[in-house]
Amino acid sequence: MSSDMIPLLSKALGETVYMVAVSMVIASAIGIPLGVLLHTTGRGQILEAPVWNRILGAVVNAIRSIPFIILMVAIIPLTRAIVGSAIGTTAAMVPLILASIPFIGRQVETSLKEVPYGLVEAALAMGATPLQIIRRVLLPEALSGIVAQLTTVIISLVGESAMAGAIGGGGLGDLAIRYGYQRFRPDVMLATVIILIILVQAVQFIGNMLARKLDRK
Repeated sequence: MSSDMIPLLSKALGETVYMVAVSMVIASAIGIPLGVLLHTTGRGQILEAPVWNRILGAVVNAIRSIPFIILMVAIIPLTRAIVGSAIGTTAAMVPLILASIPFIGRQVETSLKEVPYGLVEAALAMGATPLQIIRRVLLPEALSGIVAQLTTVIISLVGESAMAGAIGGGGLGDLAIRYGYQRFRPDVMLATVIILIILVQAVQFIGNMLARKLDRK
């Protein structure tokens, strides 16, 4: 691989990290409360509301069922309305965030379901409010599982950010398509794949380490 590709690879890696990091922060800020609602409004839970729970679950499932490449194209008007363009790194974050929110919601819901209900009953017996139970019982007890689940979401975002390169989203995917595929540069394609593998391995290692440290069992 020629030396002139190194700056391009560095720039593309920076764009990928930027897309994934910002998308993950915004999606988590919405997705984690969504997961809490999905769990706590279920039947027999502290904020039981079966009708709202079914409606919320149906919306989440509907968005999750849309393949990411179709979602990117379908919301181009929304992307333009939010960031003023449908092309570029910032524009690619809109579908990334939208796709990640329901994914995070379901992952958080799964982690919260693993918290023994006896802990919730004990908190209720001591007069704790639903908000106190969420903050002091459910989230702390499920934190290790939530971190592990969010690690999976980050890895998924890395793959989806590469896919965003198909419509000019920037990052390693865009570089692989423009140079590796369109200009017949297998060395560039191989380099981007290796970088993505290393990035995913690093994310998984850090996520596993944090999950182990936060595990209360």
